[in-house]
Amino acid sequence: MTLDTIESLLHEQLRDLYSAENQLTKALPKMARKATSPALKDAFESHLEETRTHVERLQEIGEELGLKLGGHKCEAMAGLIKEGSEVLDADGDDVVIDAALIAAAQRVEHYEISAYGTTRAFAEAAGESNVASILQETLDEEGAADKKLTQICEGELLPNAPTGESKSDEEEESAPRGTRGASSRARAAGAKKTGGSKRATARGASRAGSKATSRAR
Repeated sequence: MTLDTIESLLHEQLRDLYSAENQLTKALPKMARKATSPALKDAFESHLEETRTHVERLQEIGEELGLKLGGHKCEAMAGLIKEGSEVLDADGDDVVIDAALIAAAQRVEHYEISAYGTTRAFAEAAGESNVASILQETLDEEGAADKKLTQICEGELLPNAPTGESKSDEEEESAPRGTRGASSRARAAGAKKTGGSKRATARGASRAGSKATSRAR
């Protein structure tokens, strides 16, 4: 790879984006199948269609510049997809897994937002205003997709996601009737004992201080 002009840098970035988008068209269907939230599943499927359009736009740019886009692999996207594939194999609560899918997807979106933003700037610097305009259109869609994922996560998933506290409550409710509240009573007794010990220690310290004062006199 030789980068001796801003045009050569632009071409390299376009090849990288082309590889990234093509990899993503294979990953998004798997994420959509894993998702259980209807809103999240729809978001993944909608963005898949957008991603296919992004590939077409890059092909259009390649034709305009007389540039061959294939033959290059975006290692960054490959790494992000590999990391996200761990969620696809995960077991657990559906809501938590959906939140994990969003985390993986937003890492991808933020990478693409960065990549499209810099590539657009390179296109402007190279005097390729039409290319810059096309890249901006995709950049806007990537930003909108990221915001939609945030809305689903914060508005739907996180308010309903189980926490360690809620899990403890569920275990308490599912315990045999005779043992319900036993752990709570034990915790309360422990707290009472601890409080009593602290008071005893404080009284002992006070008496010791009084004796020391008397001797000093």
